[in-house]
Amino acid sequence: MGLSPDSRARFNLERASVLLLEESTMGMSILVQILSGFGAKVLHRAENVEEAQSLVGKVELDLVVADALGAGGAGYDFVSWLRRSRIEPNCYVPVLLTAGHTPGGAVQKARDCGAHFVMTKPLTPIAVLERVLWIAREGRRFVECDSYMGPDRRFKNEGVPAGQVGRRRDDLAGDVGEASEPNMEQDSIDGMLKTRRVQL
Repeated sequence: MGLSPDSRARFNLERASVLLLEESTMGMSILVQILSGFGAKVLHRAENVEEAQSLVGKVELDLVVADALGAGGAGYDFVSWLRRSRIEPNCYVPVLLTAGHTPGGAVQKARDCGAHFVMTKPLTPIAVLERVLWIAREGRRFVECDSYMGPDRRFKNEGVPAGQVGRRRDDLAGDVGEASEPNMEQDSIDGMLKTRRVQL
């Protein structure tokens, strides 16, 4: 994504209600500093899953930043619980999951629990900002089915894989009809793409 450090764009989380789930005092302090730097004033802090679940039932949230919470992965379980809780609108809130170590399995687990992104620690303000802006701009649809609830895991829609049937209402059929005209010659294609000087 690459947000330029020289960017003059204004960004403010002043009106956002943010839940921070982090068991480490140092980690919580860093998250508070980063989000306060973006203008966030309403920061709900939870040191464990039980506190976070209690807050989800009491306040309306705009963003959740949750740690994976160690080898047991209680943070992943919290995100799964949040998505399945049906506590609206919080079950649809954007979630950034953080972890000290993110091997491929952890990234897959974060994706499958319904998080928007997983970020590796140490966190930097610019990295957090890029992810928050990405979430705000992308507008991925939510998928709700028996085995998953969360943002659509596809970042780009390249259609249904060859030889497969689409699972979504708006998936187009993969059948392509026979060509009605012969293919263009390469010289014709090159001529269309060739840069030419134009007199105005």
